[in-house]
Amino acid sequence: MQVAALYEARGCRVLARRWRGRGGEIDLILSEREKGEDADCGLIFVEVKKAPSFARAAERIGPAQIARILAAAQEYAGRQPRGLGTPMRFDAALVDAAGRIEIRAGAFP
Repeated sequence: MQVAALYEARGCRVLARRWRGRGGEIDLILSEREKGEDADCGLIFVEVKKAPSFARAAERIGPAQIARILAAAQEYAGRQPRGLGTPMRFDAALVDAAGRIEIRAGAFP
C-alpha cells in the first residue's frame, strides 16, 4: 500500500492494516516516534479514501464513519500500555485518480 510506505518514509511504523474492532475498521494504525527517542510516543489512525479528486475523497468520510473510526480507535488504544492516555491522531489519506496521495493530519477529532 502506497500510503503505508509514505508514512514509513516519514519514520512511522505500521502496527496494523485493516484492523477490525467491535466498533469498526481502521485502514492503517501507525506508531509515531519522537525524534531522537527509541520509544513509541503515539498512535496515528488513518482512513484511506480514493476518488477522482482529493475533494471527492474527503467528502466520502462522513460523520457515521468518523464515529465508527473513533470507537474502534478507543478499543485499540485501550489495549495499549498507556490505555486511552496514549497520544492519538486521526489522519485522512486521500488518493486521487492519478494515484497522488494527500495526507490531512488531524483530519478529525
